[in-house]
Amino acid sequence: MPDLKIYGIAQSRTFRTLWVAMELGLEYEQVELGFGEDGVKSPRFLAINPNGRVPTIQDGNFALWESMAINLYLAKKYDHGLYPHDLQGEAKCWQWSFWTVTEIDQLVITWATNAFILPEEKRDAAKAADALAQLQRPLGALEKQLTQTAHLIGADFTVADLNLASAMFRVLKMDLAKFPKTKAWLDRCYARPAAVAAVKKRS
Repeated sequence: MPDLKIYGIAQSRTFRTLWVAMELGLEYEQVELGFGEDGVKSPRFLAINPNGRVPTIQDGNFALWESMAINLYLAKKYDHGLYPHDLQGEAKCWQWSFWTVTEIDQLVITWATNAFILPEEKRDAAKAADALAQLQRPLGALEKQLTQTAHLIGADFTVADLNLASAMFRVLKMDLAKFPKTKAWLDRCYARPAAVAAVKKRS
């Protein structure tokens, strides 16, 4: 039995942690939990994560939640070239991972939910348009970075790229003609074998 347990379904933010585990070649047990009383709201799960959220991991006796923290931890502990070995590179990993949460994540969810996820009669076109408009600034910042480096921190793919790309899964359906470097980078990220395997778990 693997020491690493990953709680959550691939259709949630657990996708990010499944991707990093595959990228690192880790053996893990996935505990697929729903969002009801017998899943993330169950006493057994709340004893591990009182927030009642996924992803959550147990690495031996160590429990951790919050997807960005989990991915940074796994990438650093089970180093497979994903985590920078210098302080500045590490700080840049934190920067882009936190930026993903503050600038990208919720706007992408709002746009996608109202653009194509919800049944058409339940979509709010104004919310989709507003989220898309707000995304132009952070996408512009990302495009500027990717005109300078092939990946977020330089030439090589790191956990920073994985964290951001995983939050932009639904952006693959967005018109990125104004952001060609971002489109090319996102395509490269999702062409990685671990990404392909993680995406299959979503279907």
